[in-house]
Amino acid sequence: MSAERPVNLPLPSLFLNMPVTAVVSILHRLSGAALFVGVIYVFFLAELAVEDAAGFDEAARIVATPLGKFGIWIVLASLAFHFLAGVRHLLLDFHVGDSLRGGRVGAWITFVLTLAAAIAAGAWLW
Repeated sequence: MSAERPVNLPLPSLFLNMPVTAVVSILHRLSGAALFVGVIYVFFLAELAVEDAAGFDEAARIVATPLGKFGIWIVLASLAFHFLAGVRHLLLDFHVGDSLRGGRVGAWITFVLTLAAAIAAGAWLW
C-alpha cells in the first residue's frame, strides 16, 4: 500500500495562486455562462412586462424586490466584465498588450473597470 496519499487542494487557494491573466480568462468564460443563464431571467421579465398592464405591474414588482434587483445587478455586472474581457482578448489578438507586463496591466484594467461598472449599476438599481 502506498504511503503517499493524494492531497486535496482547496479551489480558492488554487485560484489565488494563478496569474491574473489566467483569472481574467477563466472569469470571462464564467461570465459568459452567467450571461447565458441571466438572459433567461431578463427574457422572462420582458415577456411578462409586454403581456398586459397586469404583467407589467408584476414585472415591476419582481424587479423592485431586493432579490430581483440583485438578479439584474448580476446580469449587468456579468455583461460589463464579459464585454471588457472580450475587448481585452480582441486587443490581444491584434498584439496590443501581448507582452507579460501588458497582459498583467490589461487584466488589472479589466478588473478595475468592471468594479466601476458594477458599482455604477448598483447605484443605479438601488
